[in-house]
Amino acid sequence: MQLKKKTFTGTTSNEVTARETENRKIARQAAAEGFVLLKNEDHILPIKNGAKLGLYGAGAVKTIKGGTGSGDVNERECINICQGLKNAGYEITSDAWLEAYASLYEETRLKWRDEILGKLPAYNNNFFEAYSTTPFFMPCGNPVDVEKAVLDGADTAIYVLSRIAGENADRHDTEGDYYISAEEKALIGQLSKAYDSLVLVINTGGLVDLAFAEEFDNIKAVLQFVQAGQEGGNAFADVISGKVTPSGKLADTWALDYKNYPSSDTFSFKNGDVNTEKYQEGIYVGYRYFDTFDVPVRYPFGYGLSYTDFSVNTKGVEAVNTESGKPEIAVTVEVTNTGDTYCGKEVVQIYVSCPQGKLAKEYRRLAGFAKTEELKPQESCSMTITFPVYQLASFDEEKAAWILEGGTYGIWVGSSIQDAEPAGSLCLDKDAVLVQCEHICPLKEELKELTPDHGRMMEKEAAWLEKTAGLPCVHMSAENIGKEIVVYSELPEHFTGRAGEIVESLSREQLVLMATGDPGKGQDAVLGSAGITVPGAAAETSSAASGEPWNLPSMALADGPAGLRLNQKYQVVDGEIVPENFMNSIEKGFFAESVKEEGTSYYQFCTAIPVGTLLAQTWNAELVKEVGEMIGKEMELFQVTLWLAPGMNIHRNPLCGRNFEYYSEDPLLSGIMASAMTLGVQKVPGCGTTIKHFACNNQEDNRMGSDSVLSERALREIYLKGFEIAVKNSQPMSIMTSYNMINGVHAANCYDICTRAARDEWGFAGAIMTDWTTTFASPRGECTAAGCMRAGNDMVMPGIPQDHENIRQELSEGTLNIQELRRCICNTVNLILQSNRYEDAVSYLEQFTGLDSYLKVEK
Repeated sequence: MQLKKKTFTGTTSNEVTARETENRKIARQAAAEGFVLLKNEDHILPIKNGAKLGLYGAGAVKTIKGGTGSGDVNERECINICQGLKNAGYEITSDAWLEAYASLYEETRLKWRDEILGKLPAYNNNFFEAYSTTPFFMPCGNPVDVEKAVLDGADTAIYVLSRIAGENADRHDTEGDYYISAEEKALIGQLSKAYDSLVLVINTGGLVDLAFAEEFDNIKAVLQFVQAGQEGGNAFADVISGKVTPSGKLADTWALDYKNYPSSDTFSFKNGDVNTEKYQEGIYVGYRYFDTFDVPVRYPFGYGLSYTDFSVNTKGVEAVNTESGKPEIAVTVEVTNTGDTYCGKEVVQIYVSCPQGKLAKEYRRLAGFAKTEELKPQESCSMTITFPVYQLASFDEEKAAWILEGGTYGIWVGSSIQDAEPAGSLCLDKDAVLVQCEHICPLKEELKELTPDHGRMMEKEAAWLEKTAGLPCVHMSAENIGKEIVVYSELPEHFTGRAGEIVESLSREQLVLMATGDPGKGQDAVLGSAGITVPGAAAETSSAASGEPWNLPSMALADGPAGLRLNQKYQVVDGEIVPENFMNSIEKGFFAESVKEEGTSYYQFCTAIPVGTLLAQTWNAELVKEVGEMIGKEMELFQVTLWLAPGMNIHRNPLCGRNFEYYSEDPLLSGIMASAMTLGVQKVPGCGTTIKHFACNNQEDNRMGSDSVLSERALREIYLKGFEIAVKNSQPMSIMTSYNMINGVHAANCYDICTRAARDEWGFAGAIMTDWTTTFASPRGECTAAGCMRAGNDMVMPGIPQDHENIRQELSEGTLNIQELRRCICNTVNLILQSNRYEDAVSYLEQFTGLDSYLKVEK
């Protein structure tokens, strides 16, 4: 195996490259396809090119491309909404207001910077803590001169409502955050007097309360923009102009009021206790709650309008692969663009109602989905969507097994959960055990979970059973469904393959050093951006075995998940990279002191893609694969092996500060999107993803000290299910554990999820790493480097001398078995050997069969 020669990454020219130009096109397409049109009265949209428009709101010129923290990207240029509209030929009549806003924004930002720097002594000079816990609130802007606006020649105004959020701090259900501020509402009131029609654009990472929109009759259109990456402004103009017909669908339920969410009173800081988070809603998260308990919503899960109309007709429901013991259900539909003007795409969504037997269940769950190609007016297409019956299984805590209860399963088809109609059924003659497991992550305290009224659920079941009478019914025998019995691994005496050969030959000290990232690569204890070989990378793996005879290279890891997070620029003097202060990588160096540049400048401009939620709103796995492959090629260019993405935790509550990074409230949609991103990235030889944060990282306040207390069923069906799908469907190179505890055990030290679930039950073949500083920054409970090795958490990141000392000590005391350490190092070495550090690297996916098969679509 020939090592690649290490070179300086990036280019010495500041000119725009062909790679940047092409990647911007992909980012623009992904953004436009993820926008969700929530309202469009009187068909106010699209708006003809060249029209006059009033444009207001914080996000008009300071459009938020993504969240703060490790998910930020230092791209070359970000197109705001104002620029995008002007690029498309619209005449903006409110330039004076926008210019005044830009000045106010810069003034407010400087005050915010000074506030953070002034707090450093109180935070022991920990910049990231001061930064992440002092959120920036965008100013509203000056009042509108109504008389002047009336005369500006525009009939329509666009108002862009924006919010910033990021890691390490949750949002708040207060004015200026989840709720609109009095200033913002007053400004919208002024606009409603000056313009005939208003278009409301939601440029936020998480949901906000939209009750205020009902008070203004001339808010004719609402567009869920989310945070669209560097091409958001151009993508917005594509949709507003009708160049692209909106086809995004919501990945979350939009409640009428925050208090309607089942965890509204207890989430994070809401009950005054950020140490213990009790998941009392159980499996009833998102639409599973609203749909089951008949709680009215503002916008349902899967909802989204178009400029045209579609019909979705079910043509057949049948069972396939019954002889394999792993039967699947295939639903064939015909979709027609019934409009007469616009082309467009439609998303077909399949939901299933499971029988209400011994186990109480949600009313419906998402079982499959697919997006059409663009259809011309009156054009039709046929699609067959196939999903495993395993998607319909529930976890029986008494049996420690995934089971299908005997009875009738109702199959619903539509373009959202609200308009889905019964299309057929599956009849199972008796209970079937699909997978026999063992228990994991046991509860250590009493937890009272939410349970629906059984009588009401039986009434609802009787109603859909009546509707499915006469519709296609698939009959299935439990005897024809194979039963898998999980065999849990034991610690091996020897390790095989080339990785095993290397590990068996390493000294004890080399093994200890290989268990963490490399402190010698300039990363120390810095959070998120400290690599020196690839400036701005999050870390590098150890070089402890880089000498003869193995010459094992280190791998560079870069943050995500909205694109690679590297430094825009770095200097080389006398053939050596000049180390930079961590603050140079935050907000494009906004907090860093100016220093004189010496030597040769190198530029690393990466592509800022839409945030995870917006990508999920495309419901287009093939498009997300394309985005992933684009990221993989940038990884190869910048010599990055592992991308610390995608983030895929569940949107349990809209106030989670990091929801923008994650996909959805639904584990199937999350799992398929993460799979698609991984399949795209890992198509590029030697490049891999790191799915995170494993698991139950659903709040940011006290994220390192919170204990997620939940039932095994909720853990498996909701919070692990997306990870399970991603592993089985795409085999990501790595997994990153979360900071929090799960039922009293730190995720990084949890053998049950790292080994028993991920490896033994799902067949995960890659390496597992901690999140940064987990072992020495956790304020509660025990979380050690040696504990990571025992758990099967293979790499402690970023790695500090204290981690090495802990491992040495526990090896000496006998509390850590040397074979446990070798097992972890073997997983890491196996990845290194397949990495892009070698000339003859191939796609990591080539060694696996049956991937990308959890959800199949034939068009």
